[in-house]
Amino acid sequence: MNKPKILVARAVFPETLARLQQHFDVEANQADEPWSAARLTDKLKGKVGALTTGSDRIDDTVLAACPSLRICANMAVGYNNFDINAMTARGVLATNAPDVLTETTADFGFALLMATARRMTESEHFLRAGHWTTWRYDMFAGVDVHGTTLGILGMGRIGQGIAKRGAHGFGMKVIYHNRSRLEPALEAECAARYVGKEELLRHADHLVLVLPYSAASHHSIGAAELARMKPTATLINIARGGIVDDAALALALRERRIAAAGLDVFEGEPRVHPDLLTVPNVVLTPHIASATIPTRLAMANLAADNLIGFLTQKKPLTPLNIEVLATK
Repeated sequence: MNKPKILVARAVFPETLARLQQHFDVEANQADEPWSAARLTDKLKGKVGALTTGSDRIDDTVLAACPSLRICANMAVGYNNFDINAMTARGVLATNAPDVLTETTADFGFALLMATARRMTESEHFLRAGHWTTWRYDMFAGVDVHGTTLGILGMGRIGQGIAKRGAHGFGMKVIYHNRSRLEPALEAECAARYVGKEELLRHADHLVLVLPYSAASHHSIGAAELARMKPTATLINIARGGIVDDAALALALRERRIAAAGLDVFEGEPRVHPDLLTVPNVVLTPHIASATIPTRLAMANLAADNLIGFLTQKKPLTPLNIEVLATK
């Protein structure tokens, strides 16, 4: 019996690939070539499944050209690369990889907050350039983290992890805004207080963005929101590019209307707004919040489990558009 054909669109761990090859006829991109939309579409033709990453756009144009496709399993918790409505209309299951990256991403979010508040990138560049010749009382003086107010926009699992680190590890006062308020017991566990968005912007010393991207959340932080923040505040984005208006942020940083920013995600990534590359008071990382070997392996294996579970038993672990399952 011929095995079902699937595509692995980007390089993955060899052990994950070996698991998939036990069940499927796998075409893999272990050279990790970034394919154009046309190339990805061509590769998907004749495939019943695909292991994708956030850079692989699956929309109605792709789906129309690939009628055999039944599932796309994202190796990411985010899935704004999927047109969920189009996938559902064409009976293609979408899955993601939640939970396995929560703690690792929360760790990184707090690391980025610390690096931003304490001006680590600026000071390292200064040192590497050979400018460190003496000590000065205000040399790279940043802002405190301990005992300050931590604001969180988006209070899912990752936001809750950051809240716990701030409250219990650094004695921070935690405030948050979310589409819906947490249950009282969970608020108590996170030592967090629900506030409106305006209050969050006005009072946060460090504002961390952890909300999912959608049309509704596009530019949730723009010029007007930045103007409401403290001039001593920092802004941390580990959510998705497009949630922040990067051009407006670069201008606010240049004019010192906020103290600093730490960004792991960008509009139009892997391109970065050129103005962000010319301001010193920003820490920039290339979308690596989940990047530890154990976590990335867990993400790859969960995507593989979704493909195996659905295509062999019709039992995916983390389906997004569950209505598709009723038709399969």
